[in-house]
Amino acid sequence: MAVRDAASPLLLGLLCLLHTWGARAAVEVNMEDKVEVLLGDPAQITCMFKSDDFGGSGGMTIEWHYVKSSTDSQRIYSQDSLQSTVEKNTPYSDRITVNTTAREVVLTIRDVQLKDDEVAFNCFVKIIGEGSGEGGTKLKVFKTPEDPTIQGVEQGISVSDEVTKVASCEVKNGHPKPKITWYRDKMPLHNIPDVVKLDHSVTTQSSGLYSVNSDLNMKVEKKDKDAVFYCEVTFLVPGAEKMLETKRINITVFYPPTTVNLWVESPKGKIKEGDTVEFLCASDGNSESQFFIIENNEGPSLKMENVTRHNSGVFHCTVEDYENYVRLSTNTTVLVNYLDEVVIKPTGSVSVDWKKEFSATCNALSSLSTTTTWFKNGKEVEKGHHLNIKAVTYDTAGTYVCVVTVPEIQAMQANASLQLTVQGPPEIIEKQLNEKETNERELELTCHVRSYPTPNIIWGTTNGKIISSSNHMTGVGAKSVAKVQVNITSNTTVFCNASNEFGKDSVTYVIRFRSYGVVIAVIIICILLLAILGSVLYFLYKKGKICNRSGKKDFTKEKSSKDKIVVEMKSDNTEEAILLGINGEKQLPNDQ
Repeated sequence: MAVRDAASPLLLGLLCLLHTWGARAAVEVNMEDKVEVLLGDPAQITCMFKSDDFGGSGGMTIEWHYVKSSTDSQRIYSQDSLQSTVEKNTPYSDRITVNTTAREVVLTIRDVQLKDDEVAFNCFVKIIGEGSGEGGTKLKVFKTPEDPTIQGVEQGISVSDEVTKVASCEVKNGHPKPKITWYRDKMPLHNIPDVVKLDHSVTTQSSGLYSVNSDLNMKVEKKDKDAVFYCEVTFLVPGAEKMLETKRINITVFYPPTTVNLWVESPKGKIKEGDTVEFLCASDGNSESQFFIIENNEGPSLKMENVTRHNSGVFHCTVEDYENYVRLSTNTTVLVNYLDEVVIKPTGSVSVDWKKEFSATCNALSSLSTTTTWFKNGKEVEKGHHLNIKAVTYDTAGTYVCVVTVPEIQAMQANASLQLTVQGPPEIIEKQLNEKETNERELELTCHVRSYPTPNIIWGTTNGKIISSSNHMTGVGAKSVAKVQVNITSNTTVFCNASNEFGKDSVTYVIRFRSYGVVIAVIIICILLLAILGSVLYFLYKKGKICNRSGKKDFTKEKSSKDKIVVEMKSDNTEEAILLGINGEKQLPNDQ
């Protein structure tokens, strides 16, 4: 019993030692170095802890602090076994929630802002009888900037040895601070003394966002007139780096001329009289101080309207750049082609005797080679300067047009006309012995005559009667038309005689007259003859003289003699004169 009592204090001491060692065991807290989040999004900061002996949260205390500076921090949340408290009057009083499990505590901050939230957050965990632990996380807030813009200088830039501003680039409202890089023809630009100078400036907004502006200054050369400039903006987002580009721009570069050219802008190709000629003069320079003079006319263009052959010659252009002390000249030769009026021999109106030979010539002077074509009624009749007709007729009379064309220049042509008249004896177009049949009492006859001079026309009959005599006819040129109205009562022969000083011609019309009364009488006679023929045929049929009736029995003969058929013609009663029945009695219509 004494031994047991002596051992008890020893056992109690050992238990106390073990308890003391357990109390000294530290609580291990693990947190990420940083948490990245976009502006306005929620942020979650996790505090993970563990202890060798802790098996629950009943004796645990948790606190969250945010660190304003290295010497200033403030508690925003606390939690023990009895309650949890969100501290009032802090930037997070209305924006945080905390979720605790057996091994971690998660702090959620809603609607993350730049001004207050980009700070460090510390987590304190204390376990009664186990000790305490502490960890911290830096909250990083990001804002994607607006699309960058680029602007070239409004006025052009002259080539010189000085570095001058070319363009500016700007990107607004980003976080962290965006970076601007300049490019020329896809090659990045860097600061080069006396060649390229990049000036960057940063503006911090009250919201904590950054705006960056960059100016590109460089010594401009002539080759920069075709260069393409743009900016590239790089910026950070949670876990990555992104890039935006501006639009591409060109800059206007002024440089002195080294060559000058003068040419005819219109018309294209060869020039002819009547054209409007436009000259253009240009240099390879692009200086604001250069100006042009074309034939004592200021400006890079000159227009001459309705030019003639006298405008042919050498034209000059001069370009002067007084700022760069440059003066250059050039010239071009202009030839204005011409086509003179067409000359036809013989001219005007020419009369040629029938069947005689006729010839004419046609030509026009030109600065270029020409072709000549003769036309009559729109159809080509001859090529070349000469028109030859071996024997003229009334068909060859008319208007001949000679067209002279310059093949090398479209629509360059001229023409003149010749009127050919053929004089000779009349020629009647109608064939001889024209026959006409009519039942009209009046008939119009027409006589087509070709003749020059105009013939005298006589209409008459073969019995010597003159119907009409006149030399007034309608028609054009050698073609004439004569008409006459003839009264018809019987068959008639009418002639048309045409005569002039060179001879005569005639045509005869044989007119056969047919009256309507004669025709009607003939038709009636034919109908009566057909009726008589029908009666005879019917009678012969009854007598058996036709239709092969001789071999058949005649039923009519078996009747008494009083049944004989009598045919009697009476003048006083047509109905009774048709057929009489037996013993001369009338038959009913059904018996006939």
